[in-house]
Amino acid sequence: MPRSAPPRRPARVLSRALATASVALGMVLTALPSSTAAAAPVPEPPTVRTSAPALASPPAGDFFSTVSVDPAASVGAPAAGDNKNHGDLWPNCWADDDSVYTAYGDGVGFGDVYSDIGVAKVSGMPGGLTGTQLSTDVGQIWSEGHNRKPTGMACVNGDLYLAVQDLAHDFNDAPAATIARSTDKGRTWTWDRDRPMFGGGVFTTVMFLDYGKNYANAPDDYVYAYGLDHNWRDSFDDTVPDPVDLYLARVHENSVMDENAWQYASGTDASGNPVWSADISRRQPVLHDDRRVYQDVFTPGRARNMTVLGQGGVVYNKPLNRYVYTSWTEYTFEFYESPTPWGPWKHFATKDFGGYPWTHTKHGGYATTIPSKYISADGKSMWLQSNVCPCGGGYPAGDHWAYTFSLRKLRLEPRRDTVPDNTADPNRNLAREPGTVPVQRATHFGKDAYYADGNRDQSEDDWNDERKTESWWGYTWPRQYMMNKVTYTTGDMFADGGWFAADLRVQVRRDNRWVDVSGQRVGPDYPYGSSAGPHRTYTFSFDPTAGDGVRIVGRPGGDRTFTSIAELEVHYGDAGGLMLGGSPTDVTGDGKDDIVTFTRGSAAEVYAAPSDGTAFTGGGKWNDHFAPAGETPLTGDFNGDDKDDAITFTQGSTADVYVAPSTGTSFATGQKWSDHFAPGGEVPAVGDFDGDGTDDIVTFTQGDTSDVYVSLSDGTSFATGGKWHDHFAPRGEFPAVGDVNGDKKDDIITFTKGTEAAVYVAFSDGTSFGPARKVLTGFSPGAELPRVGDFDGDGRDDIASFTADTAAEVRVALSDGEGFVTKGVWHEAFSGPGAFPYVGDFDEDGRDDVVSFDHTPGADVLVALSTGTAFGASRKWNDFFGLPGETSL
Repeated sequence: MPRSAPPRRPARVLSRALATASVALGMVLTALPSSTAAAAPVPEPPTVRTSAPALASPPAGDFFSTVSVDPAASVGAPAAGDNKNHGDLWPNCWADDDSVYTAYGDGVGFGDVYSDIGVAKVSGMPGGLTGTQLSTDVGQIWSEGHNRKPTGMACVNGDLYLAVQDLAHDFNDAPAATIARSTDKGRTWTWDRDRPMFGGGVFTTVMFLDYGKNYANAPDDYVYAYGLDHNWRDSFDDTVPDPVDLYLARVHENSVMDENAWQYASGTDASGNPVWSADISRRQPVLHDDRRVYQDVFTPGRARNMTVLGQGGVVYNKPLNRYVYTSWTEYTFEFYESPTPWGPWKHFATKDFGGYPWTHTKHGGYATTIPSKYISADGKSMWLQSNVCPCGGGYPAGDHWAYTFSLRKLRLEPRRDTVPDNTADPNRNLAREPGTVPVQRATHFGKDAYYADGNRDQSEDDWNDERKTESWWGYTWPRQYMMNKVTYTTGDMFADGGWFAADLRVQVRRDNRWVDVSGQRVGPDYPYGSSAGPHRTYTFSFDPTAGDGVRIVGRPGGDRTFTSIAELEVHYGDAGGLMLGGSPTDVTGDGKDDIVTFTRGSAAEVYAAPSDGTAFTGGGKWNDHFAPAGETPLTGDFNGDDKDDAITFTQGSTADVYVAPSTGTSFATGQKWSDHFAPGGEVPAVGDFDGDGTDDIVTFTQGDTSDVYVSLSDGTSFATGGKWHDHFAPRGEFPAVGDVNGDKKDDIITFTKGTEAAVYVAFSDGTSFGPARKVLTGFSPGAELPRVGDFDGDGRDDIASFTADTAAEVRVALSDGEGFVTKGVWHEAFSGPGAFPYVGDFDEDGRDDVVSFDHTPGADVLVALSTGTAFGASRKWNDFFGLPGETSL
C-alpha cells in the first residue's frame, strides 16, 4: 500500500445522497439566486441543413511525441487550497495591459458576494498570481429555469468580449447565448437586451479562439470563435442531443456585436481553404468526435457513456505554430491539435483521472483552457485551467480546493525524426532517460512516478470505477530507442483486482501506432490471477525493436477490472525474444526457400509467399488457425516429403507440440505430435539431429542445469524426448542449430553474448551431442541477432550476426568443419533498427541468402542474395508481408 495514499476502501464507498445526486462536475445549488433580470423569449432555432457528408471521428494526432499533464492543480489565484468559493469555468484572455481577464460562474470571485456570474482580473504569473474583482452585471437570462454561465472571452484592441449562455439548473441544456462587450476592462458591460445572439440551442456554447496578448497573433482582422450546439458537455439525461460537433465562426474585429456580421465555416474548397457563409444553417463542423467514454461504471448514479466534446478552449500556440483545443468529460481531459483554426483536427491525448472521489493530489476537472499568457517561450510548457465542484462527487461538500482559477502544468514535446543510437547495455534502464513520460490507462492515486523510481515495494493501480477491457502501463519518449526487454513488478493485490486476467503483452510505439512486439517470451509465466503478486517480477523479452514508446497491455482482472504496478523497467541488453537462429522454409518443395508469417493473436492465421527466385509472389493464407499468441512457431520437414511443415510449441504448463504438414499449397490442420516438450521458459528449435532426412525438435532448458533435450521424428510424431546434453546454453545465451561439420547431422551452437561474445559448438553423433567447444570469440555481442546458414554453399553451416542498429551491418564467420573462421562484414546496410532478419536459399543456388521483414504497416520484405563471399544489393521482394507483431520466417 502506498505510504502516502489514502485508504483504498473509502475510495469505493459513497454516501447514499452523493450516489443518487446529479453528478454534473459543474453542479451548483439551484436554490441560490441566479440573476435580477427577467427571462426573455428565445428565438426559434434556424433550420439546419443536413446535406453535409457524414464525418468520421478524428485520427490520432502525430504532432507531439510526449504529453505530460500534472495529476492535480498546484497554482491558483490567489491560491489553490484556500477553500474559498471563488467559482468555476474561468474563460479568459490576455489584454493589452498585460493582465488576464476572466469570468467565473457560481462563486464569489475575488470578492465576498456570491453571483451566478462575475468578471475578474488576474495579475502576475503562476506562483505569484493575484485576483481583482470587477463586476457581476453582465448578460441576462433568456430562458426560465436557467442560470447565466460564461463560456468564452476575447481581448481585442483593448476591449473585452464575453460569451454568456443560458445553462439549465441541471446542466443538461443550453438553449441561448449572447455576447457582451466591455470598453473599460470589465467594469461595465453592454449587450443586446432584447434577444440573445444565438438561440434554439444552436452555437450556444461559444469559445473565442485565444490569439495571445490583445489578439496580436491573429492572422487577419477577424475574431474567431468556436461553438457547440445544445449543451456545454454531454447531456446526462439526454434532454438535448449530446455535442459531437465543433463549429467555427469569425467576425470582423469592429463588428463582434453585430450578429449579422458573423460568418460560419461551411466546408472547404478544393485547396482546403474554408468557405465562409453568413447563413448559420450552412455551417459544417470543423471537428467531429462521436466517441463515448466510460460506457459502463460500477457505482450507481455516476455519469457514464459520455461524449467527449465540451466547453473548454482553443489557444494558438505561436512558438509551435499549433492550435490546441482542450476538452473534457466527467473523468478525463481530451486534447486536440490542428495546423489551422479549421483543421484538420486530430485527437492527440486523453488524460484519465478515474472515478470519484478525487483528492487534492489527483483530480481532473471541467472547463479546460490554456491561458496564452502562460505559454513558455518555446511553446512546450503551458498552464491548464480547470475546476472541480464540491457538489458532484469529485470532492466532498465544502471542499473548494480546485473551485477557483486553478492551474496545473501541461508539457508538450513536438515529435521529431530520430534514429535510435543506444547500444546494448543491460544496465541502462530506459525508463530513466531524460524526457521520459509515464503513460497508463488511469491512476488511482496519481502516483505514476512510482513505477520508475526503483522502489519495488510501492504500489499504484488503475482502479477507476469503470468496467474496462484494457489496461496498460508504459512510457513515451521524445526520441526513439532500441529495446528488447521489459521488467514488470506487480503492485498490491486486492480482493476485487490488481492483476491482468488475459492477453498480457508488450507493445512499442512506432510511427505513432502501438504495435505488438514479435518474439515475446515471459519468465516466469504470468499466472493471470491474484497469485501474480503482490510485488512479483516478470521479465518480458522480445525481438530487438525500435520505438519512441513501450507499454505492457492486457485485459484487467478482478470484479472491478483493474491492475497494479510497482515498477516497470525497459532495457536493450543481451539476447531476448524468440531465439530463432534459423529453420528451413521451403514450404512448396521446389528447392527454393519461401517466407512464412504467423499472425498470432486470436485469429492465429498463417500466410506464405513462395519464392520464384527473384521475388516472393502469390502470397496467401495457408492455415486459418495455428500458433496463437504465447506459442512458438517454426518450420521444418518433419515427414520427409521435402516440403517444410509448420510447427508450434504451446510452451506453458501443457507444453504440447503441434505440426501442420505442408501440402505444397497450404498447411493442413494441426495435429498433436508431442504432449510434453519445451515447457514455458525453454527455447525450442528444429533440426535433423540423427541424419535420417526428417527434421527433429530440440529444447534448451536454459535453467540452472541448462540441459538439452531432443525428440526425434518418425514421420508421424515425435518420440519421447531424451537428454542429449547436460549443460549447454544457460540463460542469457542465444542457442541455435546447424550442421557445422557437414555430416548431415545438425549440431547445436550457442552465442554467449556478454563481453566475451564467445561461440560454442557441440557436435551431434546421431544419439547425443558431444562436449561443448569454444570455437570463436568476439562474435554477435550484446543485442545483435545471430543466425545460422550455409552462406558460401560448401555444405557446412556458417554463422551470421545482424547488428540490427543504425549501422545495419551483417557479419559472417564461415565454418571450416571444426569451428568458425574468416570473420567479415558481408553487408553494410541491411535490416536496421526494428527490422527482423532471417535466412534461406531463396534463389536455389545452394547458398543461403538473407531476408529482412521491416514489420511496419508498410510490411516490406527485402532480400540480399549471397555471392559466396558477400551479400549483394538489398532488393524488395514483397511489398506487403509480415505486419507488426507477427512472427515471420
